[in-house]
Amino acid sequence: MNTNEFYIQRCLELAKKGLGTTYPNPLVGCVVVHDNKIIGEGWHIKAGDEHAEVRAIKAVKNQKLLKTSTLYVTLEPCSHYGKTPPCSDLIVEKKIPHIVIGTIDPFAKVSGLGMKKLLAAGRKVTLGVGEEECEKLNKRFFTFHRKKRPYVILKWAETQHGFMAPEKQAKGDIFWITNPYSQQLVHKWRSEEQAILVGTTTALMDNPQLNVRHWQGENPTRVVIDKSLQLSDSLSLLDQTQPTVVFHDDTLSRDNSRNLTYIGLNFEKNFWLQVCNALYELHLQSIIIEGGYHTLKSLIEEDMWDEARVFVGENLIHQGLKVPKLDRKATRSETIKGDTLNYYYND
Repeated sequence: MNTNEFYIQRCLELAKKGLGTTYPNPLVGCVVVHDNKIIGEGWHIKAGDEHAEVRAIKAVKNQKLLKTSTLYVTLEPCSHYGKTPPCSDLIVEKKIPHIVIGTIDPFAKVSGLGMKKLLAAGRKVTLGVGEEECEKLNKRFFTFHRKKRPYVILKWAETQHGFMAPEKQAKGDIFWITNPYSQQLVHKWRSEEQAILVGTTTALMDNPQLNVRHWQGENPTRVVIDKSLQLSDSLSLLDQTQPTVVFHDDTLSRDNSRNLTYIGLNFEKNFWLQVCNALYELHLQSIIIEGGYHTLKSLIEEDMWDEARVFVGENLIHQGLKVPKLDRKATRSETIKGDTLNYYYND
């Protein structure tokens, strides 16, 4: 690992601290280095707050050192006025001579313009250090701006025999395949993503809350598929305690109310494309799919997914509902107190 890669790695570590809190902004980490020593560092915490570059520059106690320092940052410094002034202007103002950037910002108002502003001011710019890792860090942000849809994460739990639910299950009688530690991890994931989706059957049978009650953080926007508007207002999903989107057949209608948004779709054609387009219009950059077999299977068949997180639990079901199939091997696996968690990526 060379010097530039070493400091970009530190930037990546810092950027990850903002996961789940920076939306709609990306995750960004930054360090200022003088004579091979970090003299300032920062990361973006949430939209509206100072950007990583600003925090790192302000953290430098002796501001005179900036004129002979190198600034490292995971993502191209912004060049436009949003809720905060452009970071590229501050870098120029502080006369920082060398800027090392992980990757270009895909956001149209920035894309390449921040780097051009730095070059026009006579600064040396090194681009593409740790680029793959920097893009991976902001997979949600990049997918949203490049593909014009949210980053889609499939999630389910299955037994060692490949079942995801008992053959017969009473309403509200949830059979837990995984242990409490895995269940808590799922709540952590919910705090990191902007939305979470289930289908009608899951809503009816499990009456899920889809919040982060077992973790600290923001609740995601709940999304439910309710084609015929059959779900009762008494269900937790419709209790209006957090933003909720209901997709239904466009031949029906329902008025929006506090924290409840009803959107009509054509269920006969390109359904998931319509869902993703609607979520994009709502500025939701990521979504976890916690639906049942048919919801998950249809997304896989439509190739409308980016990542799958599959638990294999120790609890057994000898007969039941089979799991959807992924035509690939897990990229990586980990063990959580006896449960196995497999990660798949749709590259």
